[in-house]
Amino acid sequence: MNATGATTRRAATPVGDGDEAGSPAVPQKMQAIVQAEYGSADVLRHAQIDKPEISANKVLVKVRAAGLDRGTWHYMTGLPYLARLAFGLRVPKNPVLGLDVAGTVAAVGSKVTRFQPGDEVFGVARGSFAEYAAAREDKLAPKPAGLSFEQAAVVPVSASTALQGLRDAGRVEAGQKVLIVGASGGVGTYAVQLAKAFGTDVTGVCSTAKVDLVRAIGADHVLDYTREDFADGSHSYDLIIDIGGNSRVARLRRALTPKGTLVILGGEEGGRLTGMSRQMGALALSPFVSQRLTTFIAKENLADLATLSQLIGAGELTPIIDKTYPLDQAPDAMRHLEAGRVRGKVAISVGPGEGQR
Repeated sequence: MNATGATTRRAATPVGDGDEAGSPAVPQKMQAIVQAEYGSADVLRHAQIDKPEISANKVLVKVRAAGLDRGTWHYMTGLPYLARLAFGLRVPKNPVLGLDVAGTVAAVGSKVTRFQPGDEVFGVARGSFAEYAAAREDKLAPKPAGLSFEQAAVVPVSASTALQGLRDAGRVEAGQKVLIVGASGGVGTYAVQLAKAFGTDVTGVCSTAKVDLVRAIGADHVLDYTREDFADGSHSYDLIIDIGGNSRVARLRRALTPKGTLVILGGEEGGRLTGMSRQMGALALSPFVSQRLTTFIAKENLADLATLSQLIGAGELTPIIDKTYPLDQAPDAMRHLEAGRVRGKVAISVGPGEGQR
């Protein structure tokens, strides 16, 4: 083990069909969830396709579990339209869905130094809704000890977003009063726990059915948005992390202290063209008011995966899984996410014999 907890590779492992010494047998075909066009969950199908090939700086991961997040939904639907500049203008560039991944290393490229076959890893691999996925070496980290593959798979994208929203965009400080709007979702459940780890007083906003969850993960105060209004003037917050609800910026500002910070992370009603009308409005207004209004685009990286692993190991961060679906039921998992009933995260199990839980 090296100083960061990663396994140091002893010898390069060529990528092939399993004939090389030390290289596990890897089938040429694999099961995957694919899409040929943008649309609802109805465009997803379970298919047999060629396993991915890896370049010199990539790792082939035998997927044990994948995570489902709103970014995957955006990729499936091709919304907002501006995102298609990256996803593919007419059809998806990568037909295999999925970003979050947890599994074991099947093979490594010639320039990979941190991993070797058999290592348990988690991180980001585009096309993770499949039996195998290719990942950049710097997008993977050793799987946290004590977590199942399903638990590890739901950490990278959502927890990194929450961490960067609080620490980098929000510039959170101990002792602050922090409001998390959308506290019961994938990013929200991590944001509540991370805000507590940073030493803040946390108020979570969620629906009636999820109040118990938000309280259980450590929120000091929980507001049921069907009964209470966080912007009624009774309380003000140093930092607001807005993940859900699509509140107008003016309403969010009413709940901020005069020098407070608003970070807009989510909202699916920001316009079908850019999806960021609230964010752009906040950025345009920020220079003219005493409050700081901002947003950001999360970027998963090795350093943050290591930070999240440390917090998990210290017991300060726990993945919350609402349901686990087998790979062939990924469309149903997506429908469950779209319905807005998810408490925490949804995992996709790729291991043999795994069913819905």
